[in-house]
Amino acid sequence: MTDAIYTAHAHVVGGREGTAKTDDGHLDVKLGYPKSMGGNGEGTNPEQLFAAGYGACFLGALGLVARGQGVKLGEHSLDIEVDLIKDDTSFHIGARLTLNAPDLDADTAQKLLQAAHQVCPYSKATRGNIEVELKVA
Repeated sequence: MTDAIYTAHAHVVGGREGTAKTDDGHLDVKLGYPKSMGGNGEGTNPEQLFAAGYGACFLGALGLVARGQGVKLGEHSLDIEVDLIKDDTSFHIGARLTLNAPDLDADTAQKLLQAAHQVCPYSKATRGNIEVELKVA
């Protein structure tokens, strides 16, 4: 990892019912179970944090791919759903990414999604490990 251009630092205490904060103070959150898992819903959870991080990273990759192809995205956003799934022996996650890009035709938008999925660091990190569904709104 000697070629890292950036390293994030976070300190987490107490797991899903604790706290997480970054060394620069920009992120400082209370963690908690969602109500659907028996919690009080008063804190954020790892799935929400993953969704936010993946979404930000993916939109960066989408912009890079679009610029490289000479495509103007126009107004656009990404909705991400991250599922925590229980199987017979443990838990795993799955993700659905939905691109909202009203200025693009559906075919162009889908091709950009696929291309961004090939270059996004989060997509690379999860490839073969979680199911990721890419959709155009």
